[in-house]
Amino acid sequence: MRIAVAGGTGTVGRFVVEAVHRRGHEAVVLSRADGVDVITGHGLAAALHGTHAVIDVTNIVTLSAAVAREFFETSTTNLLRAEKASGVAHHVALSIVGIDRIDASYYAGKLDQERAVTAGEVPFTIARAAQFHEFAGQLLSSMRGPLAFLPKTLMRPVAAREVGEHLVDVAEAGPAGRAPDLVGPRDEELADVARRQLRFDGIRRRVLSVRLPGTYGAGLASGSLRGRPGALQGRMTFDEWLRSDDHRRPNG
Repeated sequence: MRIAVAGGTGTVGRFVVEAVHRRGHEAVVLSRADGVDVITGHGLAAALHGTHAVIDVTNIVTLSAAVAREFFETSTTNLLRAEKASGVAHHVALSIVGIDRIDASYYAGKLDQERAVTAGEVPFTIARAAQFHEFAGQLLSSMRGPLAFLPKTLMRPVAAREVGEHLVDVAEAGPAGRAPDLVGPRDEELADVARRQLRFDGIRRRVLSVRLPGTYGAGLASGSLRGRPGALQGRMTFDEWLRSDDHRRPNG
C-alpha cells in the first residue's frame, strides 16, 4: 500500500512513517522540505499519484482560534481536493480526544478540520488521541527564564510512537468515519509531568499551574481531555517514556 503522510517530519509524523515502512508499505512524506506545501497546494497532485491512503498529522503552534481555523481549513481543503483528483481511497485525520465542548483557541481549528473532513468527498476516518508525552517538553522549551507557567490541564498522555502505530492501523483498516479514541495508561496533570521531566533532565526550574480563563481554560481543567470510558489505552507511561530513547534530553 502507498501511504502519504502529511506532516511526516513532525512529532507524530516521523513515527507514522517508521510504522508504514516497518509494515512493508510505501511511505510518501508530504512536507515543504520534500517540495509539497499543503497550504498553497504546491506539489500535492504529483505526490499523491498512485496513493491509496493519506494520513494527515499536519500541525501549527498557536493559541489563536482564527489562525488555527485558517490553517486547518486550508490544509484540509487542499488535501481533500488533491486526493479526490488522484483517486485516494482513504483520508485519515488525527484529532484530539474530548474537544467537542472546547470550540476555542487551537481546538477550534481541530474541530473545523473534523467538520471539513466529514463534509468532504473522500472516504475518511477521524482518529482522536490524547496529548502526547512530548507535549510538556514542547511547552517548556517555548518559555524562557526560571519560571514556567503552564495551564492547568488534566490529561491522559500517550506516547507519540503509539499514536503513529495506531494511525497506520486505522489506514490499513479502511474508512470507518470515526476510529476508537486512543489515550494513555494513566491520568496526569500537565504541571506535574513537566516537573518530573525537568527533574529527570537535571534542570532546576519552577513550574506553576495557572487556570486559564474562558472556554479554553475551563476545558483544559475539566478532565474532558482524558477521554471517555472505552477508549483504547496506550501501554507506555510518561515515566517509562522519559527513560526511553524517544525522549530527547537536552544537551549538556
